Amino acid sequence: MKPSTVISLGLICLGAVIVMLPFVWMISVSLKTHSEIFTPDVTLLPRHPTLQNYWTTLTQTDIPVYLMNGVIVTIGILVLQLLVSVPCAYALAHRRFPGRALLFGAVVAALLVPFHVTAIPIFLGFSRMGLLNTYTGLVLPFIATAFGLFLLRQAFAQIPAELIDAARVDGMSEMGIAWRVAFPLGLPTVIAFAIFSVTAHWNDLFWPLIATTDPGLATPPRGILYFRDQESGDDIGPLMAGATLVTAPLVIAFLLAQRRFTEGLAGAGLKK
Repeated sequence: MKPSTVISLGLICLGAVIVMLPFVWMISVSLKTHSEIFTPDVTLLPRHPTLQNYWTTLTQTDIPVYLMNGVIVTIGILVLQLLVSVPCAYALAHRRFPGRALLFGAVVAALLVPFHVTAIPIFLGFSRMGLLNTYTGLVLPFIATAFGLFLLRQAFAQIPAELIDAARVDGMSEMGIAWRVAFPLGLPTVIAFAIFSVTAHWNDLFWPLIATTDPGLATPPRGILYFRDQESGDDIGPLMAGATLVTAPLVIAFLLAQRRFTEGLAGAGLKK
């Protein structure tokens, strides 16, 4: 094996250890008893593993409510994003209309604008419409996504024009082509986008922090703050168990869809 290869593998392994160490420590603490957590000795693995912290978190706290809110919000955002993005991306890729290039340029430019810039006007508008402290207020700002439009447009642009023309000759409507031809062919990219979307909004703390004050509507990151401030106190074990429960769904989903995720990113090339 070449020295350069050994060095590259070593750096990759070192990076993996650095990235994974906080997660391993979180899981380790979640399996420790209260007395073992606050012992003066530092041990990576628990001496007497226990699931009591998880039982406490699931039965005596509102973590299950926070997890359910996370599922409702992230799935709602993803479904509405696809309903908007798939037809729009198809139109940008395979329809000819005045200003198409300018519109696509605006989508690319929108990628440079962080959500935090628009958060204040959105907050003020939602406040006047009475949408704060609602599921609608948590979902609505993210329906139109420049990243989703760009990614899906790039994937749909690689579909041969002859295939689209054949579908039109068969009498299929443009909306039918978008959903029955472009969507299945671009499924790996759709899955890649879905992973990005779910991860971003499951982990989002900024918008739920300013859009909700009702603990019953808290998403997982916001719920962890409530849990830390109001319930856990110095009981770190249940807090780490709650953090593990919040993190685990994303890790499992990525492991199940990683092949499609890689295919989707590879398929969404830079074709014009």
